[in-house]
Amino acid sequence: MRKVTTNYNNLQVLYEDNHIIIVNKRPGDIVQGDKTGDTPLSDIVKEYIAKKYNKPGAVYLGVVHRLDRPTSGIVVFARTSKALPRLNALFANKEAKKTYWAIVKNSPPKKHDILTHWLKRNTKQNKSYAHKNEVPDSKKAILEYKVIKKLDNYYVLEIDLHTGRHHQIRSQLSSIGCIIKGDLKYGANRSNKNGSIHLHAQKLTFTHPVKKEPLSIIAPPPVDPIWNDCH
Repeated sequence: MRKVTTNYNNLQVLYEDNHIIIVNKRPGDIVQGDKTGDTPLSDIVKEYIAKKYNKPGAVYLGVVHRLDRPTSGIVVFARTSKALPRLNALFANKEAKKTYWAIVKNSPPKKHDILTHWLKRNTKQNKSYAHKNEVPDSKKAILEYKVIKKLDNYYVLEIDLHTGRHHQIRSQLSSIGCIIKGDLKYGANRSNKNGSIHLHAQKLTFTHPVKKEPLSIIAPPPVDPIWNDCH
């Protein structure tokens, strides 16, 4: 995926307080640094905090979870060492409810269904393969989807994750013939011009790790003609 040039002025902050900051990741941004050497979202958020609050020296920021590079949507960071382990526990214990939107070319077999597969990850290919039955080194993957809108040439699915596996949504939807728009890795005929895929982390509901208040965060999808038709 080609490098996306960005800075903290382009950052879309959905929620922030002394303990956490939640942003809407653009497709193309990487959450943490990797071998590409591209500027990660974590560094952009640090820069934003340093400038906004006039903080000298290093800014603390804990990475709680990631999104695939071509995917957009909600990413949560911890601003304090107190919040980080609590957020990690929330995600590990499935106490944070994630909802995604995906745009697919083909209509799924059912308007609403729960998919259960066994995913086996191929690290060399950076890809997960969905199997109907358990195979060696596979992990059980469960998601629930429903069709929420039919566009002229596509279907919009809303997906609730019951497990959090590598490329889970991409792999499971591909296995039922519902390949996400632009997702060459999982069978799309062509890529999106900007290298994105039409998968968006749209909503996150959880209890604040310090304040113990319920939070429900919604991220608008990227601006493009197809996403715009989803509203």
